[in-house]
Amino acid sequence: MLIGGQRKPVHSIVKAAMLAIWLCSMLFAGPSAAFAHAELEGATPEQNTKYEQSPKEVKLAFNEAIEAKVGSLEVLDDKSRRVTDADPKTSADRKSITLALPKLGEGVYTVSYAIISADGHPVSGSYVFVVGNPPQGVDASAFDPHKALGHEGHGASTELTTNQFIIYAVRSLYYAALLWTAGLMIWPLLARGRGSMLQDIQKKWEPIALRTLLVSVLLYIFVHAREILKGYPSGDYSKLFLETSVGREWIAMLVLALAGFLFVRMHPLARTLWAAAILGVESWSGHAAVFSPKAASILFDWIHLLAASVWAGGLTLLLLLWSKDRKEAGRFAVVFSRAALLSLMLLVLSGVGMTLLFLPSLKYLFYTSWGTLLLIKTGLVVLVLGVGGTLHLKVRKGELPIAVLLRADAALMALIIIVAALFTYISPLPANEPVTYHQMGDKMHVSFRVTPNKAGDNEFTVKVWLPDTVGEAKSVLVRLFSLDRKELGPIDVPVKPFEDTELTDFDGFVKSAYQAKGPFIPFAGRWEAEIRIMDKDDNETVQKVDFRNY
Repeated sequence: MLIGGQRKPVHSIVKAAMLAIWLCSMLFAGPSAAFAHAELEGATPEQNTKYEQSPKEVKLAFNEAIEAKVGSLEVLDDKSRRVTDADPKTSADRKSITLALPKLGEGVYTVSYAIISADGHPVSGSYVFVVGNPPQGVDASAFDPHKALGHEGHGASTELTTNQFIIYAVRSLYYAALLWTAGLMIWPLLARGRGSMLQDIQKKWEPIALRTLLVSVLLYIFVHAREILKGYPSGDYSKLFLETSVGREWIAMLVLALAGFLFVRMHPLARTLWAAAILGVESWSGHAAVFSPKAASILFDWIHLLAASVWAGGLTLLLLLWSKDRKEAGRFAVVFSRAALLSLMLLVLSGVGMTLLFLPSLKYLFYTSWGTLLLIKTGLVVLVLGVGGTLHLKVRKGELPIAVLLRADAALMALIIIVAALFTYISPLPANEPVTYHQMGDKMHVSFRVTPNKAGDNEFTVKVWLPDTVGEAKSVLVRLFSLDRKELGPIDVPVKPFEDTELTDFDGFVKSAYQAKGPFIPFAGRWEAEIRIMDKDDNETVQKVDFRNY
């Protein structure tokens, strides 16, 4: 055979071809496994594990080397916030990655990783672990007093209805009386030595305010107790007042309202302490008592009420003085304007603090009537700041307060109290509903449930019906994807077969039931459940279910 004018034996060409094939096989399928992908072999803290103490670090070990400078590892808390901004470190052999952690409080935490294996293949995933005994996620159900009595069916108030107007009217009276009375009891300490006229007004109106408060407290308790126990036996009244926190707080409020008639005769400091105590009881029994950290939430609410009381009580005294002696009112206005501006600043700061504690994000302001009313209240407070600032400037110049501005300030105060009475009765958070999904088909039926569907512990149930000719499902896998944090890897829900006693059979089909319990929804938001069903012939079907929780 001649090639290019030279003779080459055929066997030389065959040898060359065989050598090339051998080299290719060594390159692509040799023992070095150059194109194998890194897989997670071990994790500390372990997946789906509860720890009594905070782990010091997260360490993920892979079976192959990973790129040292590409990828991410982060830990999120139950509000999907990063717990540390530290950078992860890769080991010398590049087979593990470590992230140092600060001391973690009780809660559900998500470990999310996205790395690149040495061959350039992306690998990502997420899992959860628990520290201590975290409280359950809060939604509208947390504000339902019926649960404390073992009652079901009423639900928490999330929206305004016409049937609740009488409750809101009583609440408006109650909050107005509470702030007015507490403010009048505080001002003798703030305005000591301000003349006999102011003292005479205080002595006249403090008993009137206390009587109004006592009547409003009685009405408040009667109306709310009647609403809670509507349709239940009268014997539950004793349980409500003696065995629930809300009932005991009502009793404490009534006792303090009666004690006010004794404290009004005491030193101004004692009256101020009484006002602080009765405002503290109201803070302890409101929305603030549900959220954590509880101490911060209650403190913000107490400061909010205290600031509102100083403003309400001082404005009342200024208006009463204005009707008697304009010059005396002008002198008191110097003290009041300073206290009012400080009170309004504290109102704004404490209100912002409570809102940030109550709501996972400011988007929640648009999910319920609570948010709508809070926005209205915010607008009213802005108007008050404008009116109060103008009054303060007039007083600083030595001028008398303008009557129109005083009336406007009083009208805005009344509106704010009414709005506060409304939105303190409504849940700040929307109500979560269990996920109930069912899909019928010729070749398969699928049912998927998540109960109660909130951040934290949930029960996941998957039921699959396959034709009798196919038989039971070989395996079922459930993975959760965060639609709000799409950069996070999927969270595997380790569902296992269980004996289902519900009568949910279909003719011609055989049922397979799987279940898992645990904190696999680590934070509230929008989620997608991916259900992968494998039959005995390894045919896989994928169902996707979108849901959300608050």
